[in-house]
Amino acid sequence: MATEQTVQHTHSHSHDHGHGHEHGYHHHHGIAGTIPDNTRAFVAGIVLNLVFVVAELIGGFITNSLSLLTDAGHNFSDVATLGLSLLSLRLAKIKPTDKYTFGYRKTTILTALLNTLLLFIGVGVIGWESIQRLLHPPEPVHGGGVAIIAAIGIAVNALSALLFMKSKDSELNAKAAYLHLMADAAVSLGVVVAGVVIYFTNWAWLDTVVSLAIIVILIASSWNLLKESLRLALDGVPVNLSLADIENAVKKVNGVKDIHHIHVWGISTTANALTAHIVVDDNCTPEQQDAMKKQIKHELQHQQIVHATLEFETAKYCCDETME
Repeated sequence: MATEQTVQHTHSHSHDHGHGHEHGYHHHHGIAGTIPDNTRAFVAGIVLNLVFVVAELIGGFITNSLSLLTDAGHNFSDVATLGLSLLSLRLAKIKPTDKYTFGYRKTTILTALLNTLLLFIGVGVIGWESIQRLLHPPEPVHGGGVAIIAAIGIAVNALSALLFMKSKDSELNAKAAYLHLMADAAVSLGVVVAGVVIYFTNWAWLDTVVSLAIIVILIASSWNLLKESLRLALDGVPVNLSLADIENAVKKVNGVKDIHHIHVWGISTTANALTAHIVVDDNCTPEQQDAMKKQIKHELQHQQIVHATLEFETAKYCCDETME
């Protein structure tokens, strides 16, 4: 995951009852932007896939192939996906404001969710058309043309996927683009095989079966992505983080007695934030708190937390666990 630095103006103070708080006053230079700049990859992917969508639509109507039209529809959804991802990438780099103190970084999460939902909607439309074709067999399908166009699709999708190879492990939208494009390449391979078989056997029904197989592949390849993006959109704990690991890491810091009221969420697809209450000894000094704070943030960075707000309190005046 990309690493980001948090610049905070903080101060610690001890009340008579021993509470210490870290207040983050960001003055809008808080979260530095380190979202991978995949602009060229997204633009190239959009151009390649848009040209191929046009070719597939024309070829699909000429050959009467539902599998080609299905693939064209899915490739067009990829174009929309890449376009929305590119937009969110640009928005995420806008600096924080008084109204949006984290900037527009959340758009990367919302885009990942929207793209996945659009994919499932497209799958539903394709599924309905496939069922109709099974009930009402179509005119003969020209298998040779189907195979040739789909073969071109393998090259286009594989090349587009390679554009996101480096960033797919550090950014959710890049990962979504990579998975979709690789799935498309596999789908195109299936269409090639179907086209060749239809050419030699005239089994037109195979075209519809391939369309249904495409649907299964798309659902299988996108289900985890849907769950992950929905989880982030609802401010759930990112899938690659563990509250237990975070708690154990903080408790290792000398002077920390306990940690509670832990809240972890994704600021974007590449940055995570945390707020927590840190319990210390009653006689802990502000200087000791500052030292602990520095060490805790160091530990949290190893846990992929790039922005942390910590509230220190003594065991004697520990906040009620029912408080939010």
